[in-house]
Amino acid sequence: MNRRLRIIAWIYLAAQILLVGTGGLVRLTSSGLGCPTWPRCTADSIVNTPEMGIHGVIEFGNRLLGIALGLLALVAFLAVVRMRRERPDLFRLALFAGLGIPAQAVIGGISVHMQLNPYVVGFHFVISVVLVALCTAFVYRVYTGNDPRISVVPLRFAILAYLTSVMALLTIMVGILTTGSGPHAGDANAPRNGLDSEFLQHIHSWPAYLTFAMTIALLVMAFRQNLGVQRLVGLLLVVELFQVALGLLQANLGLPPFLVGLHMVLACALAAVMTGVILYMKSPVARITEARDVREKEAISHP
Repeated sequence: MNRRLRIIAWIYLAAQILLVGTGGLVRLTSSGLGCPTWPRCTADSIVNTPEMGIHGVIEFGNRLLGIALGLLALVAFLAVVRMRRERPDLFRLALFAGLGIPAQAVIGGISVHMQLNPYVVGFHFVISVVLVALCTAFVYRVYTGNDPRISVVPLRFAILAYLTSVMALLTIMVGILTTGSGPHAGDANAPRNGLDSEFLQHIHSWPAYLTFAMTIALLVMAFRQNLGVQRLVGLLLVVELFQVALGLLQANLGLPPFLVGLHMVLACALAAVMTGVILYMKSPVARITEARDVREKEAISHP
């Protein structure tokens, strides 16, 4: 696959995660209603006005980044549309990820019209996680092609990896509920979900710690059996370490906005790396055959 498409794929994934960061900035600076309506910023203006102050700048800036991401999605789609017959996998991934962006814009607009209802805002974040996973799959497919694949890990490793991914998703979902009950609503008058925030913080930690323990087990298995996913599982463990540390700091420092925002971004990074681990448990048959042939030639030349 050509270098240009690889660059597009990586930028696309990075931009998806970056938009989560700027969306978090909107929420954590109470700028969620900086533009009080949608799709216009005000009833009389498409863009923010000086009277709206910094909140208008932040909210409208996030909307502009969303438009930029939409253009990037279009670039990615146009880059693969001509190869849709030989690479239908890339075509489908680019199409679904691209369609998710205007869907995100509409959900964002609904959240504004509903005064930042925490469940709508939470759903907005869920879609972001899905789009990050799709873009991760896009990167994977750009590098590995569309040949038939077979599993390259033992069954017990695969089962544990899938269970870990379920637990990671559960951690993210409970985290969304926890945030929806906390102080960072996006606006001083925005509603909260009414759940006990302190209790949810404890509930949130349970699947997080279990995910961490399961990842350690995956890493031990990967190194003992010299599986090809050691580095990805190691990266997953590093992301989880940072997430656990941030979670503890947040709880003990009163949920400072910067740490909450970083926690949100790392949640999407966690989703991306976890998706990568699942995908790389299979490898194209042609690649496995090629690696085996290389090993056989080396064995013959160095008896």
